[in-house]
Amino acid sequence: MEFKISYIKEALKEPINIGGLLLTGAAAAYAATTGALEPTLILAAGLVAEGAYLAIVPASNLYRKIVDRRSRHLQDEWRRRQRIELIKTFDPREREAVDYLSWMRGQIASNFKKFARLQETPPQIRELETTWEAFVDLLDEYRRRKNHLRSINRQAIENQLRQAERSAEFTDEATKPLHEKNVGILRRRLQTFDDIERSVKRVEAQLQMIENFFGLVNDQVVTMPTPEHISALDFDTLLSSIETTKEMLQQTAPVMSQLDMLDREAGRYRPSLAADRR
Repeated sequence: MEFKISYIKEALKEPINIGGLLLTGAAAAYAATTGALEPTLILAAGLVAEGAYLAIVPASNLYRKIVDRRSRHLQDEWRRRQRIELIKTFDPREREAVDYLSWMRGQIASNFKKFARLQETPPQIRELETTWEAFVDLLDEYRRRKNHLRSINRQAIENQLRQAERSAEFTDEATKPLHEKNVGILRRRLQTFDDIERSVKRVEAQLQMIENFFGLVNDQVVTMPTPEHISALDFDTLLSSIETTKEMLQQTAPVMSQLDMLDREAGRYRPSLAADRR
């Protein structure tokens, strides 16, 4: 579920649009009272102007940039609420990891102010908020993929593949295409399973890296000789690796549904094969 802005709704709420509608209504009312003009003509002209306004303004790139900039805090607040609701779905161990990093983030900021004797938090420390949010999102992706793998019996698929390969080798020519199709599906299932497994290991390593980085930052903040040493912390490498992991997950996202689809497709062939054996 994504936060979406309706530019048409935003355009409707603009003061200039509301003022124009009120002005049109007032002009029509005045015309009806004085008889100077036909009120329906004024209302018709107002509707045409409103239609042109809604066709042009919401589609304008400039207006969309203005709305996006104006709505940024709403998007941030929406994402914050979504993340809180997401954390509620975590199991106790996962919530403990999230809460620990949240506590650590506060400790780092507090220690920096204490030891650096500065009131303003540097950008590097503020980046921990972004890193914590990435940890929550990656943890959610990790647990979903991990649970998906647990629901699949790889050994059973390998056994089915060996059986299907034998059946394809010894069956008659009329039935052989069905067995070959089943062999292809089972091989793709194994490949898809391996793809998901590799992505799980990548995310798991990334989560461990984030956890250890928080500890490193706290150690460095407590022991740094001057505030300027905070710039030596390699936030860029961490954030870059997080972005790379996110891109990898986006690329492999279809794999999750592919495995289910292949399972359903393989199921269509199993009854036919069973009948053939009889």
